[in-house]
Amino acid sequence: MQALFDRMREALQLEQVAGTDGLDRQIKSPNISSPGLVLAGYVERFPANRVQIFGETEMTYLASLSSAERRRIMKLFFAFPIPGAVITKGQRPSAEMVDEAVRAGAALLISGLKTNDFYSQAKSWLEEEFAASTNLHGSLADVFGVGLLFIGRSGIGKSECVLDLVERGHRLVADDLVQVKRRGTGILIGRGHELQRHCMEIRGVGLVDIPAVFGIRAVRQQKRIEVVVQLEDWQQDADVDRTGLDVETTTILDIEVPTVSVPLIPGKNVTVIAEVIALNHLLLYSGVDPAARFNERLKTRMRAATDIRRSLQEDDE
Repeated sequence: MQALFDRMREALQLEQVAGTDGLDRQIKSPNISSPGLVLAGYVERFPANRVQIFGETEMTYLASLSSAERRRIMKLFFAFPIPGAVITKGQRPSAEMVDEAVRAGAALLISGLKTNDFYSQAKSWLEEEFAASTNLHGSLADVFGVGLLFIGRSGIGKSECVLDLVERGHRLVADDLVQVKRRGTGILIGRGHELQRHCMEIRGVGLVDIPAVFGIRAVRQQKRIEVVVQLEDWQQDADVDRTGLDVETTTILDIEVPTVSVPLIPGKNVTVIAEVIALNHLLLYSGVDPAARFNERLKTRMRAATDIRRSLQEDDE
């Protein structure tokens, strides 16, 4: 609760009720709940591990009760190990609510926001805090609106490729260290470390401040990772996909991300290839699969040729 209070104090218009404590309690769930039927005495399915919200409906109901009944309900409510309780719309708690919160050592806060606004902002912050995360060695760029994550061995040319993309008008998100968080059921968001400030290390040159050199439009703070570009050393006997029918994937935080492996040889224009990868992804996203279309045309031609041969054989017989 302390982190929620400190970091979101202004955004959520929070204030702590005088005399209450309990900000040291840990929030164990990104979800938020209202007491609901607990105020009527039913506690069988009470999600006590969530931050509890008292909106106008709950506060109006409590105000309709006698002082003794209100105290009994509040004693029952605060007997659970809740992370804390928040009263929205700037409403003031009753003396019974404050007394039982103090007795239980639970945090009791007041927010000036409407209940729906509080839910929206607090839920977004909690989901961000609870999101699964990892750090990857690579470079992330926004190419035609598609997030391309370049990975490969150290020194293979990931940063140089992204630098060339930036020079061609695309945008850098992160270089060398990419912080990745999972959002929702299948979304990965990548961003750079705050200390990097969109600087790139180019061997032989040193650190390059991308916004200072190319302008602020050459960078962005975060981007969804949509395609992984695996840069590899060229091998003569390597099995390379020539059609694009065999879709490779890379697993990041239990999410499968389409992967394109690019073998490198001297003189190969990786930047143009990266742009084509992004454009091809946009085609696939819009429902157009060039590889599948070519394969279908090839099958149609082969079936037609087979039918002609069969017809000629039947005529000979």
